[in-house]
Amino acid sequence: MPLASRDGVQELAKVKPRGRSGAKSTTKVVEEHQDLAPELQDRPVWYATRFSDFDIHLFREGRHYALYLKLGSHPMEVSGRQGTYFAVWAPNADQVSVMGEFNGWSRDNHQLHVRLDGSGIWEGFVPGVDAGSMYKYHIKSKYNLYHAEKSDPFAFRRETPPHTASVVSDLKYEWQDQAWIDRRKNKAGQAQPISVYELHLGSWRRKPEEDNRPLTYRELAEELPGYVKHMGFTHVELMPVMHHPFNGSWGYQITGYFAAHSLLGDPEDLMYLIDKLHQHDIGVIMDWVPSHFPSDEHGLAYFDGTHLFEHADPRKGFHPDWQSYIFNYGRNEVRSFLISNALFWLDKYHVDGLRVDAVASMLYLDYSRKEGEWIPNEHGGRENLEAISFLKEFNHAVHDNFPEVLTIAEESTAWPAVTGPVENGGLGFNMKWMMGWMHDTLDYFSKDPIYRRHHQGEITFSIIYAFSERFMLPLSHDEVVHGKGSLINKMPGDEWNRFANLRALYAYMYAHPGTKLMFMGGDIAQAREWNHDSSLDWHLLEDRYHRGVQEILVELNAIYKAEPAMYRHSFSPEGFEWVDYNDAHNSVLSFLRKGDSPDDTMLVVCNFTPVVHEHYRLGVPQSGDWVQVFNSDDSRYGGSNQHNEGVLSSVPEPFHGQQYSITLKIPPMAVAYFKLRPQ
Repeated sequence: MPLASRDGVQELAKVKPRGRSGAKSTTKVVEEHQDLAPELQDRPVWYATRFSDFDIHLFREGRHYALYLKLGSHPMEVSGRQGTYFAVWAPNADQVSVMGEFNGWSRDNHQLHVRLDGSGIWEGFVPGVDAGSMYKYHIKSKYNLYHAEKSDPFAFRRETPPHTASVVSDLKYEWQDQAWIDRRKNKAGQAQPISVYELHLGSWRRKPEEDNRPLTYRELAEELPGYVKHMGFTHVELMPVMHHPFNGSWGYQITGYFAAHSLLGDPEDLMYLIDKLHQHDIGVIMDWVPSHFPSDEHGLAYFDGTHLFEHADPRKGFHPDWQSYIFNYGRNEVRSFLISNALFWLDKYHVDGLRVDAVASMLYLDYSRKEGEWIPNEHGGRENLEAISFLKEFNHAVHDNFPEVLTIAEESTAWPAVTGPVENGGLGFNMKWMMGWMHDTLDYFSKDPIYRRHHQGEITFSIIYAFSERFMLPLSHDEVVHGKGSLINKMPGDEWNRFANLRALYAYMYAHPGTKLMFMGGDIAQAREWNHDSSLDWHLLEDRYHRGVQEILVELNAIYKAEPAMYRHSFSPEGFEWVDYNDAHNSVLSFLRKGDSPDDTMLVVCNFTPVVHEHYRLGVPQSGDWVQVFNSDDSRYGGSNQHNEGVLSSVPEPFHGQQYSITLKIPPMAVAYFKLRPQ
């Protein structure tokens, strides 16, 4: 492999990379076949590189999407010696040294060599340093006598907090999920049900008998896949598992973008968990945070004595809400860092999707800022043009390299075409969280049913814009924290009514167009607000009402996956038709969900009051028998068991603008589904 030149002499070394995972790589290490000169082998840091001229070109252009194969620490062999190659980007450093266990944490003994091509990359091979060795970079800046001990931005493994060292890792893991990967590719681009179980790994279950510690990745792998499979969810979404120093940030303040959070185990342990989920036919979506990063001195902030990763002007580079730094999306090397990080999790960890956090904060220069606290763009507007360009490039890179992988935006405004194709001016996401639906729906359900007649427009409004984007309906962690209370405790009334409301909410959500997401705890009607330091209250399942909520979700997921009408046209109006949205007096809604065949049609009837409606007449689109296939008021779930027995035969009497009609009983505080059997 070619080595960095010194004094005009190009030295060469025979390099054998080792420890690479079996995953497909997008770049290759250049190899040569000449040993390092013997007189250079006595030095503590040998000249070596993993970069070709083309790598440097791509890095400078902001289009190197596999930097994790180049920068960071990589065990390998040079001239017959085992050791580790180190490389770090610090263009404003005057000196960069590797310090670690191997040299007694000396700040000066192992100085890296700066490349002479102006890239700002410092690199070198240290013989005798193996996987598992702890290290940091000691960086002396060219400016203001600044120096600091920094964790490696590209380290695959980190020391457990509060310790901050990086750990040399080779990411050895033998994947057993090829059947899943093949199925994922075969289903790409097809309409499919997507029902997501969002969870925080550190608080899903804990070990109270062992000082309330969280389950490790390996322990989770023995419990989580089976549970999610039983519940019928198609995917899990993991709140950030990237390395973070403060558990109270829930993972959203990341210092180690390429490292699995070490509190729960090693990188290979997380791979094992993902592998097990895939073997249970469960996809894995990860939360990804390119919007901001914390100010911890060992992290990315002020990395080489300058604002390297963050924008230098605090009006663009500092986030007032989260007291954290904002990436400089206009700097090419930073774009390479971020997009490489996204592809890293898809490549090395076989992740099936990325949910991008806080997209709105990236899109607007004045996000959460007062007048005078932000800088307009070159056109005088408030749009962050650099962030917009970055998000488009991110989606383009992901879908170019992994066409079957999903990208999902948490975007809380009416920004146009978030899920529109990049080539048509859109941002290129596959889906967007329907934040308006979540807020309006929870606000409606929190009202006493006697007042809901005055808020019918609040619960029907979402259909007006339901097909303007490819929406996912979230009941996320954001709604059960910071004093908002749990979902069950948002519901009004006595115990029966609260649980009936919650069951109706879930049944309405599964019938509404869009894919689905539910945060853990919602599946058992967790009574307490979520606490990241404690387990979910699994003992609640001893109560029949809580158990009924779990059972209704099993049923809803089964119907959602089995009935094409419920997912075939999730993002287009041809899959939805109102029957009647005007019965505000009774707080009743009725609509059709449709597939490609009339035989797929489902009639959904919602009653958001505790009053039973006998002999209620509804228009239906065609002749046939309508059979009740689901009722959230079933006694199995804790309901009052008010059912429509047998079949409901349509009669040729026009009603609600339809040619036929049926007469039915509408159960109290419930949602019922009816399936058409055409005559």
